[in-house]
Amino acid sequence: MRESTKIKLVKNLDVTDLAGDKVMVDFESGKYFMLKGTAADIWNLIQSDTTVENVKIELQKIYDVDDDTCISGIETFLDQLNSNGFVALSE
Repeated sequence: MRESTKIKLVKNLDVTDLAGDKVMVDFESGKYFMLKGTAADIWNLIQSDTTVENVKIELQKIYDVDDDTCISGIETFLDQLNSNGFVALSE
């Protein structure tokens, strides 16, 4: 994954905000997910088509984190979203 990788939501999930955390329900699979902290921030940032670089820039406005650590965290979370079919990633 590169910073230029494009991120697009492909699955509409039911998302509820609970005191800053997010609870997501995938009714097709019957699975639910709890997003806290940075994961919830990334979820908010990818509600419209964007890139890994844009997400990194916005997260670095919130958190004091170096580029490599930030990108690594973004990639890990996006890989999980992608493996569950929630996002599409393209170069």
